[in-house]
Amino acid sequence: MNQLQGVNELQPVGGTGRRRGWAGIVSRTIALTVGVGLAFTTAVACADESTAGGEVTLLTHESFELPESVIDGFRQETGLTLKIVRSGDAGQLASTVSLTPGAPKGDAVYGIDNTFASRPIEAGALESYVSPLAAGGAAEYAVPGAADQLTAVDRGDVCLNIDNTWYESRSLTPPASFRDLTKPEYASQTVLTDPATSSPGTAFLLTTVGALGDGWQDYWKQVVGGGATIVSGWEVAYNQLFSAGEGKGDKPIVLSYASSPAATPGTSALLDSCFPQVEYIGVLKGTRNSTGARKLVDYMLSPAVQSALPESMYVYPVQRDVALPEGWPARAAVPAWMSSMPPATIAENRESWLDQWRAAVGR
Repeated sequence: MNQLQGVNELQPVGGTGRRRGWAGIVSRTIALTVGVGLAFTTAVACADESTAGGEVTLLTHESFELPESVIDGFRQETGLTLKIVRSGDAGQLASTVSLTPGAPKGDAVYGIDNTFASRPIEAGALESYVSPLAAGGAAEYAVPGAADQLTAVDRGDVCLNIDNTWYESRSLTPPASFRDLTKPEYASQTVLTDPATSSPGTAFLLTTVGALGDGWQDYWKQVVGGGATIVSGWEVAYNQLFSAGEGKGDKPIVLSYASSPAATPGTSALLDSCFPQVEYIGVLKGTRNSTGARKLVDYMLSPAVQSALPESMYVYPVQRDVALPEGWPARAAVPAWMSSMPPATIAENRESWLDQWRAAVGR
């Protein structure tokens, strides 16, 4: 197969933008429709109550964040305590789950995205379950051929972010396109994430493959040769090294999300560098609490969780008819164009592209 077969280059998209958990963000209470609320209540009531008072362990990435009131809401609705185990980024999470099929370290997994979904699916690490709430929107983002193994929870768009304040304070001009990173003056100001371990890193690699065709390896050689920094995950890149992040680092260009500027004033996204990302939840095969894990899948599609996602993790909910925070669409930019790629194409070519990427950047 030609490495670009199945790649859709820079296709126009509709919809909305993205992202993650910043300290100090206050969640708003959003009015919910009675119909949706009743749908969730019915789904929970129909589940087996034999696990009431027990515990459900959720494996997730290091950026998972929801208000305590929402997490406690799961206990109030089901009688189950939610234990959250955070570890690494989506790539590491997918690897952990894929290496333990039938003997999981938890009951459910959340945070594996469309760029890594093939790993646990092919490993047989997931139990079949279709939430009755998925018809409310999540089903539209199902992994082809695996709708019963992974359930979509949220979506967003991976893009380069710029610290405009940093450039303005130095009377410098920021890059206008991801292609500008081939210039050493911009490359040396950039922090990216490793596509082998980071879902944003994988998404940006796929953007370059889709947008640049056979020239993508030369692009990476120039970017890394010009001094770009590559780290293992988003938390280090954004919160430690990005000049507008919590750590007030020295890099004014970072790989993040189109919606990140909604939480970080003075920043913007380069909307020509975007790749769509969908995050999923699944029940782990071999779990000792399958009933509890299924209840958690349902709860992640409930109004309580879906309405909290924008201001907790700066992602868009997948369920329809969930009210967004006031002014959210204006603050979380929507890419007019983005590169996209079928999951099957990603699965078939991922390892080959990673090998070529490693050769190009010398890792």
